[in-house]
Amino acid sequence: MIYLSKYKAFIFDMDGVIVNNHSYHLKAWEIFCNKYSFPFNEDTFSKQYFGKSNLEILSELSDKKVTGMEALALGEEKEIIYRELYSKEISAHTGLLDLLEVLKSNDKLTAVASSAPISNINFVLDKLKIREYFNTVVDASMVKFSKPNPEIYLKAASALNIEPKECLVFEDSHSGIKAALGAGMDVVVLATTHNRNELNYDLDIIDDFKNTEIKQ
Repeated sequence: MIYLSKYKAFIFDMDGVIVNNHSYHLKAWEIFCNKYSFPFNEDTFSKQYFGKSNLEILSELSDKKVTGMEALALGEEKEIIYRELYSKEISAHTGLLDLLEVLKSNDKLTAVASSAPISNINFVLDKLKIREYFNTVVDASMVKFSKPNPEIYLKAASALNIEPKECLVFEDSHSGIKAALGAGMDVVVLATTHNRNELNYDLDIIDDFKNTEIKQ
């Protein structure tokens, strides 16, 4: 249940929330890791890495400190693989467009706050033609600390000029959920990257936006 009157702003993570693209990222990482002989395990990626920045993921995969420039180059190589895999299949998460219309018609502020690189965010917003629904976008390059640090959500609230306690976040990853809670925001969890049995939180958990009840 989402009560519109309770919140002034609604903040969306992207991967696993705006788009249900988990399997495409996994396949892209598998291809990338095989090329560079990095270890790849599907469960490890889902549980440990999703929600983190490419800089953190690549540092852990290579077992060494990766510089910002190296992470940008290697990360974008992986993201190109992902976008090629997902380009023809991309679609908004079930019920998302209806929710965005409701928020827009009720003059609610909205933001995207994602650890993804801006290239992926632009890819999703432009492919789905939904950029107009968001008042601001905060991407990985705009924060010093990635999720589970709450910085990205605090920055999104600041950009909207809204107090954190007046924001509702939609998240799917463990690190993202912890980041939003750490920012002092309420959270609705999407059971996409993790199934319900893996989401041991006292929070509202939904499979998609289609049957989410919205009240004033």
